[in-house]
Amino acid sequence: MTQITDTIDIDELDVPSLTALDRCDSCGAQAYIRVTLASGELLFCAHHGAKFKEKLAPTAINWHDESDRLNESRGD
Repeated sequence: MTQITDTIDIDELDVPSLTALDRCDSCGAQAYIRVTLASGELLFCAHHGAKFKEKLAPTAINWHDESDRLNESRGD
């Protein structure tokens, strides 16, 4: 079963949110997307997540996307 969501309510899924320590497996930037596959997890920045989504989505068990945090105002 494949579960792909564009927005995630962390509390509902009991999935730990991504932090600044989580880095993109492609370029090393901060990761905002966690892809769970049968063979393990991949972390991506928003750019690489979008780049690989079409290819990985059919085999992904879960697509955890927090890239909407990039558009949040900082509350200054």
